[in-house]
Amino acid sequence: MTQLINTWSKDASEEDSMTDEHAWIWREMIDCIPHADLSQAKVLDIGCNQGGFLRMLYDTRPFAEGVGVDLAQDRIALADAAKAARPLSYLATDTLADAGTGFDLAFSHEVIYLIEDLEDHARQVAAVLKPGGTYDAITCCHADSPLWADWRPRIAAFSNIPVPNHSVADIAAAFRAAGLDLSISRFLAKAFIPNEPPSDYFPSDLARLETYCTWKLCFRARRPA
Repeated sequence: MTQLINTWSKDASEEDSMTDEHAWIWREMIDCIPHADLSQAKVLDIGCNQGGFLRMLYDTRPFAEGVGVDLAQDRIALADAAKAARPLSYLATDTLADAGTGFDLAFSHEVIYLIEDLEDHARQVAAVLKPGGTYDAITCCHADSPLWADWRPRIAAFSNIPVPNHSVADIAAAFRAAGLDLSISRFLAKAFIPNEPPSDYFPSDLARLETYCTWKLCFRARRPA
């Protein structure tokens, strides 16, 4: 079992900014959901942090029940405090079965690259999805991205958990080994990317565009019906 932590980042302000920084990507995730009606759906957010994605999803496309899980206990407390009357619950755990089973949809955003044992993760996902349920795991943090060699030590310096070095092939193989049907997309290939000045993570405008549009991938794993 992975030890629970208080925050993922050694600098809590890094996490406090995620809701605003990731909101535009969460909207793209919602637009890609392969179901017209979510009113009866049960939804799981893996690595939910402060719960912003499930709140946005419910406010945009209401669903029956949502559960968020994360290793970071302090973030879970913040998520729970912010849910208001939405049908959401949050758990600090590394065991997906603690959240229940029979999920129609599961999501993670920039989480799978931090999971050491990908095969165990994929098996857990397969066990909690209902037949025909799907899991969208979205990340640009993988060994095939040209910027990853620079990013990995930067992330490791402030992360409270180890930062593995998974390739696209590693992630894909884990899902296939769990018996899940896998498809992969270049997630933001046709999206308009918010433009910001070059930074430590994106040394140029083109590097930002290439990273998001070419190397940010969606691994869609489906439990066979």
